[in-house]
Amino acid sequence: MRRLLSCIWWPLLFCGSVGLVYAGMSTGHDVAAFNLTYLTLALSIALLERLMPHEEAWLENDGQMGPDLAHTILNKGIAQVIITFVAFMGIAEALAPTGAGLWPATWPLAVQTALGLVIVEFGLYWKHRLAHEWPWLWRFHAVHHSVTRLWFFNTGRFHLVDTMTGLMVGMPVLLLLGAPRDVLLMVSAITAIVGMLTHCNIEMRCGPLNYIFNTPTLHRWHHSKVLAEGNRNYGENLVLFDLLFRSYFNAPDRRPPRDIGIQHDMPLTFLGQLKAPFTSQPL
Repeated sequence: MRRLLSCIWWPLLFCGSVGLVYAGMSTGHDVAAFNLTYLTLALSIALLERLMPHEEAWLENDGQMGPDLAHTILNKGIAQVIITFVAFMGIAEALAPTGAGLWPATWPLAVQTALGLVIVEFGLYWKHRLAHEWPWLWRFHAVHHSVTRLWFFNTGRFHLVDTMTGLMVGMPVLLLLGAPRDVLLMVSAITAIVGMLTHCNIEMRCGPLNYIFNTPTLHRWHHSKVLAEGNRNYGENLVLFDLLFRSYFNAPDRRPPRDIGIQHDMPLTFLGQLKAPFTSQPL
């Protein structure tokens, strides 16, 4: 039974969450559906992490709940404001190209959403890859990789600069192409859903999904201290560009590392972590 459950958790949580967002959109409750779905997913994962943990050791307190929460509130708060103003306050329509535009607005919403994910993924992939390969960007991204355990609570642990550079390469592209509000919402919601699932500490077997989505299995390799493993799997939602640009990594015959983190020290406080990239200390 445990093995069966480990095979269905990811598709069940993903499809259920996306379905809740779509149902809310269909009834005109976009913002409420987005927030309710995110909260419900977080609570569900929190429970499952206790019932079926991938790593028992990751259940232990790392002393970083305060900074993790502060990063999440700061990053998710700013992202929510941007998404709300762009997607729900008419800015998407105001910024859309005049005339027919480039966006295939007559296609089914599911197909438009898939197209939006692929387009956004290209920018997110290269932004993430550069954050590992370009030392200046790595200084900010190291705040996220300094975690010593993966669980739902540190999903939003990113330096503010890291978050803002990610937002710059995503939604603006869809806006310029004339993507409608519903597509912006669905792409944003799926990104938030996949982000929380990839960081969860739940025993999951994703099988063929590992070749489509960024799954917990792939992301655990991405947090490895071994650079040949950690500097791989840059996809945010999809692994399409990891496969195309040969940065995909999975080793089904081995278990992803339990000992994760970075090679250098990171300040233990929220303010210290915000300041760290601007200091001369190695990261």
